[in-house]
Amino acid sequence: MSHESAALPDIQKTQDTRNIAIDKVGVRRVKFPIEVLDRSEERQRTSGDFTLTVDLPKEFKGTHMSRFLEVLNEYGRTISVHSLPQLLKALTQKLNAEKAHVEVRFPFFIEKAAPVTGKTGMMEYDCGFDAFANGHFELTMYVRVPVATLCPCSKEISSYGAHNQRGWVTARVQTNDHVWLEELIDMIEASGSCGLYPVLKRPDEKWVTEHAYENPRFVEDLVREVALKF
Repeated sequence: MSHESAALPDIQKTQDTRNIAIDKVGVRRVKFPIEVLDRSEERQRTSGDFTLTVDLPKEFKGTHMSRFLEVLNEYGRTISVHSLPQLLKALTQKLNAEKAHVEVRFPFFIEKAAPVTGKTGMMEYDCGFDAFANGHFELTMYVRVPVATLCPCSKEISSYGAHNQRGWVTARVQTNDHVWLEELIDMIEASGSCGLYPVLKRPDEKWVTEHAYENPRFVEDLVREVALKF
């Protein structure tokens, strides 16, 4: 530390006399390059959108915002069930806090093959982790998955097919065990009338149309099917 830095006052650490602690202070919507492990044990490079917070004790006037970015730069490169506890621990130590919370969202890509021809393409999913530490570690996994549903009522009352629609299933799963993002995505896709595919040739279109027709779902059915699998 230079002489000039040592001489500068640290206003954030000065005593606050209002005797009010704050539950969460920090930074949000911080874009940062990350690597995420996928089911094939490969590191997928993507972009993370971070929110980092800690509690502020009643005696401190403010937190040190720059320290959040210092911790992220040191511990946030690889995101997994194993790395997040280290990131949270570093936040509490660096900012003299008892509680820390990390929320990260990122696009996650899966190479997906068409059901008949096997033609492949990349599907994008909105995924993330919410991690919390307060003497113990809590982790919630987040996935948002597109699905197709075919209306059971429309199928029943119509002589010529049925209407269908696309929708999104958002799932938040609390776990401290190792679960692959692909596992959650697979379970959700299997709960709809049919999954979505990035590349479809004519034989694939035929299969998708018939498969959805044979598996009609109300949105209520979809929710219940997902709940049973989770």
